[in-house]
Amino acid sequence: MGSARTLLPAWLANDLLRLAVTFSMALSVGWGFMQVGIPAPYLMGSLFGVWFGGALIKPLQPHLGVARWFHKPVVLGLGVLIGATFNQSVLDHADKWMVTLATMIGTTIVVTAIGYAFLRRRRGYEPRLAILCSVPGGQAEAIVMAREMVDKDYVVALFHLVRVVVVFVSTPLLLGIIEGREAVDNSNVALRDMPSIFGLPPSDILVFVGLGVAGFIIARLCRVPMPHLLGPVGLSTLFHLTGWAELPRVNEFVILAQLAIGGEVGARLARVPFRDLIGYLKDAVVTTTLIVSAYFISTAAISFATGTSFLTVWLAFVPGGLYEVTLLALIFGFDVAFVAFHHTIRVMMIFVALPLLALRLGPRKVSPPPPRD
Repeated sequence: MGSARTLLPAWLANDLLRLAVTFSMALSVGWGFMQVGIPAPYLMGSLFGVWFGGALIKPLQPHLGVARWFHKPVVLGLGVLIGATFNQSVLDHADKWMVTLATMIGTTIVVTAIGYAFLRRRRGYEPRLAILCSVPGGQAEAIVMAREMVDKDYVVALFHLVRVVVVFVSTPLLLGIIEGREAVDNSNVALRDMPSIFGLPPSDILVFVGLGVAGFIIARLCRVPMPHLLGPVGLSTLFHLTGWAELPRVNEFVILAQLAIGGEVGARLARVPFRDLIGYLKDAVVTTTLIVSAYFISTAAISFATGTSFLTVWLAFVPGGLYEVTLLALIFGFDVAFVAFHHTIRVMMIFVALPLLALRLGPRKVSPPPPRD
């Protein structure tokens, strides 16, 4: 009798093995973080568990990662949950968000210019590589474009991964510092107390799946950028604004999203050869510090001027990745509609502007290594 592995295509068997290994590490460390009260335990646990586990146990690295066919449905569901936070009250408040939106856009332009100037003038990066490494947010788009525009696309991936990890780590810590231990405990209790998928009526499950799949198909047909996210967000928003649907956050799915997103980032970090990339890593840390510091200052100013919660504005401003930051907002119970609105505008702006900027910065060139101090 053949083994179960021989009954599956080789690529699927390999993907399932990677999922099993990645999720085992992510879930075990995430559960441990939950027990000791770490904020965003499954997100932080999956990131650090898979990252350090893969870095320390080299033979595991080929077996770590989250396949795209698994990751995309998770993003579809996350898009439905994001859309579910948009209701009539969002329309009532949208005009009040123009000040924060304008500030976020202005900050994005300023930090991109600062990062580009540092990498181009101080570190000698070629123009296209510098702009792709400097843009705050839209990392998926920047990495895809990097494959076509520069010879060292892995450097762009490293810069964006460092920025995402800094946001992953700093935001839960800020929650504890600013709002205290009780806020961290409450966020973990809220995660445990979310409705279970097993307690939902079948009709809600069908609506959840239907909005994700239909939103993706409609967005693809309409050539909407990022259809796997923006399609479900748009359709779910429409259904919830009109009252045709009312979906809760599902405990198991929110945990699954944390494991998938944190595990994939951790798996990619585990494969980064630090010995070869130490110069780029230093530059990535400096650039990330400049970017995050600028957003921190603008967040503090807007929070003070408008009276809005610092962490709510921070999540709307900080360029940690649309999926990752909206997931943090879901976990911590902040205004997800406010956060998603700002990030969606920034991603769309970057999506349109980045190709134009890169093309204006000259032809593809071979990038020299970063200067050594």
